[in-house]
Amino acid sequence: MPKGHWRAITLCALLALAAPAPAQNVKAGIEAWQRGDYPRAIDIWRPLAAAGDADAAFNLAQAYRLGRGVAVDLALAQTWLERAALSNHVDAQTTLGLLLFQNGDRTGGLRWLKPAAEKGDPRAMLVFGTALFNGDSVAQDQVLGYAYVSRSAAQGLPPAKDTLAQMDAVIPLAQRKKGLAIAAQNAKPAPRQAPKAERPAVAIKRQVATAAAASPSGGRWRIQLGAFSQRSSAETLFRRLSGSAPVAGRQQFLVPAGATTRLQVGPFPSRAAAAAACSALAARGQACFPVGG
Repeated sequence: MPKGHWRAITLCALLALAAPAPAQNVKAGIEAWQRGDYPRAIDIWRPLAAAGDADAAFNLAQAYRLGRGVAVDLALAQTWLERAALSNHVDAQTTLGLLLFQNGDRTGGLRWLKPAAEKGDPRAMLVFGTALFNGDSVAQDQVLGYAYVSRSAAQGLPPAKDTLAQMDAVIPLAQRKKGLAIAAQNAKPAPRQAPKAERPAVAIKRQVATAAAASPSGGRWRIQLGAFSQRSSAETLFRRLSGSAPVAGRQQFLVPAGATTRLQVGPFPSRAAAAAACSALAARGQACFPVGG
C-alpha cells in the first residue's frame, strides 16, 4: 500500500476516534482495510459515503484509485473525491486538486487546492503558492505565493524547501519580508508540539533571519544578459527587465569588452542563486548565464 494512502487512512482513523457513533462505522471500515479485507471496508464505507459522510467518501475514492476491493475506476474515484471535497474535507480537496493539476486541468486543480491551502495543507500550499508566484493559471501574486510556500516549507515538506530556495534567488528582499509577514500572520500553531519539531510560526521567524542574510546587497556573483555594440541598448534591456523578479532590486553593471558593452546584473550571494535567476529569465526567452565567483 502506498505510503501516502496509509497517511490518509491514519488521518481518518484519528478523526473517527473522537467522533460520534456514525463515524465509528468509518473506523470499522478502516480496521477491515488494515486487515486486508478490502471488500468488507468497501461495504462499510459505501452507504456512509452515499449518506454524505466525507471521510467515507474520501476512503472510497482511494479504494477506486488503488483498485482495492473494487476495480480501478478513476472516474468514480474523482466523483467521490468531489463529494468529500464539497464537504470541506481537506485531504479530499488536496488529492482532487493534485490529480486534476497533474492531468493538465490546472484551473480545475487550483480551484480545489486554493481552499486546502487556506486551511494549511502543506502540499496544497506548495502547488497553489508556486502557481501564484509564477502566475500559472491564476493572477500572479509573488508575495502571497511566497507566503504559502514559506508555510509549506515551515511544516517540513522537502520540495517546498527546495522551491523556497529558488524563490529566494529571484524575489527581492522587501517582497520576501512581506511574504514572511503574511505567512507568520496566517500560520496556526500546532495543537501539540512534537519532540524535535518546530512549530510553523517559529520556523517562519527563522526564515525572516535567513532572508535578511541573503540580501541582494551582498555576494560576488552576477548574471550576464548580453553584449551590445551600443551602451544604450544594454541600458534599455536592463530597464525592460528591471521589474521582473530575478532582476528587481539589483544593480546593473555595464562592463566594457573591446567594442562591446556587457550587461551584467547583481550581486547574487552564490552561483546557485545566479543560476536560478538565469533559469527564471530563460523561461521568458532571455539569454543569461552566471559570472563571477
